[in-house]
Amino acid sequence: MIKLQNKKFLDPNLKNKSKTVEGKIQLFKLNGQYLPLPTEIEISESGTCNRSCSFCPRSAKDFKDVKEFISNELHEKLCVELQDLNYSGTIRYSGFVEPLLDKNIFNLLRMVRNFLPNSNIELVTNGDVLNLKRLLRLFECGLNKILISAYDSKEDADKLEKLCINANLDKNQYIVRHRYYTEEKDFGITLSNRSGLMENAEYKIENLKEPLKKPCYIPSYTFFLDYQGDVLMCPHDWGKKIILGNLNDQKLIDIWFSKKSINIRKMLHNSNRNFTPCNVCDVEGTLMGRKNSEYYSKN
Repeated sequence: MIKLQNKKFLDPNLKNKSKTVEGKIQLFKLNGQYLPLPTEIEISESGTCNRSCSFCPRSAKDFKDVKEFISNELHEKLCVELQDLNYSGTIRYSGFVEPLLDKNIFNLLRMVRNFLPNSNIELVTNGDVLNLKRLLRLFECGLNKILISAYDSKEDADKLEKLCINANLDKNQYIVRHRYYTEEKDFGITLSNRSGLMENAEYKIENLKEPLKKPCYIPSYTFFLDYQGDVLMCPHDWGKKIILGNLNDQKLIDIWFSKKSINIRKMLHNSNRNFTPCNVCDVEGTLMGRKNSEYYSKN
C-alpha cells in the first residue's frame, strides 16, 4: 500500500477555479435565510472513458465502464431549473468520464448556452479524440474553456498546445495539463484515494485509518450530477456512497437545500468527517469554498 504525505497541488487551473468559486456566490432566500447556490455544476454525462489510468479508480478490475449517456430531457430539465434561478456560475463537463465520447456533447453545450447565456462553460478531456474541427465546434457551441490532460508524453502535450494555438484560442480559453510524469512525480496530478476507491486500483492508495480532523468545503459549492440523474454529495465520491437525490423526479433546489445536504455541509464545516465515505477520504477540502461553507456555520 502507498500512503500519501505532503501533497502537491499541481492543477494549473486551481487559482482560476478558486477565484470563480469564491467570487460568484449567488444567494437564495430559504425560510427567511440567505444561503448560497452552488457555484459549480459538475456533470458526469456518461458512464464511459476510453482510458483506465493506473492512478484512477477505473483501473480497478471491478470498476464497470457503462456506455450510456445523459438524456436530452434530463439535461434540459437541469438547464431550465438553473435558468429559473438566473444562474451565472460554472457548468463543467467532467466527472468520472471522457465527455468527448458523447456524440451529443455539442448539443448539450448549445443547450446550456441558450438557457444560461451568462454561465461559464468548461470541459475536461484527455484529448484523445480531439482535432481542430471538433475543437472549433466546441467553442462555436458555447464553450468558454477546455482543460486538456496530456497523459502520454511531453510531445503529446506539445501537440495539444499547438492544436489550441491553431484554433486561435487565447490563454484564458484552454489549459494543457502535463500528466505524463512518472510515479515518483505523482504522475503530474494531485493524487488522492478518491474517497476510498484507490485500494483496488492499479496504483494503490490506502484508506485513512482515522478521519482527517479538518473541514471540507467541496459539498458547499459543488452540485454533482451523473448521467442517471443521481446527485452526489461530492465529485470525489466515485463509489456513490451518498446520493442526495435524483434530478429526474426532484427539483435541483429541493435537493441542494434538503435537510440531508445541509446537515452534511454543517458537519464538514465543523471538521466532522466521521461518516462514510468521508471517514476514509484523504482529499484536501479547504483549497477553496470557505465563504460558501461559512453560511452553513451561521444557520
